[in-house]
Amino acid sequence: MASTRAAIRYAKAILEIAQEKGTSQEVGTDMLLIASTIQSNEELSNFVESPIIGAENKEAALLEVFASSDATTKSLFHLLAVNKRFGILETIALEYKKLLDEVNNVEIAEVITAFPLTYDLEAKVLAKVKEFTTKTVTLQNTVDESIIGGFILRIGDKQFNASVANSLHVLKRELSN
Repeated sequence: MASTRAAIRYAKAILEIAQEKGTSQEVGTDMLLIASTIQSNEELSNFVESPIIGAENKEAALLEVFASSDATTKSLFHLLAVNKRFGILETIALEYKKLLDEVNNVEIAEVITAFPLTYDLEAKVLAKVKEFTTKTVTLQNTVDESIIGGFILRIGDKQFNASVANSLHVLKRELSN
């Protein structure tokens, strides 16, 4: 992900324009779609980052692929074409989503579990989340069987480790002393 600083500037500018037009949520949905599409489609990723393909061709193709996008999103494609910066489109989309979450007072909480979250475990995690933040939280579940059981919760720079693997590690450390 090259040129993060430039991507942040583009994302801030697009967010400001979208807020003025009252379409920040729609553009946010577009940005999620753009980021996930580029991440999941290697051909599109290579196309967008290719120095051989002209900016006008990239703009035309992206306008076709993302035809249902908001006008503000389409204006971003034009701006990137003019400045020949399509290589940072995915990063712009990801940064936009981060900025939109900040504006909306939403925080992402990463929950690592040994198996997909159940309703009961999700309720326990959300109860623990209230100790860390007052913001609205979106849970993002990652499955890692190596933690054996329990969960690891990460919110921003804070982490709460309630995994069985961690408990066993602590017990091993205590017994070895």
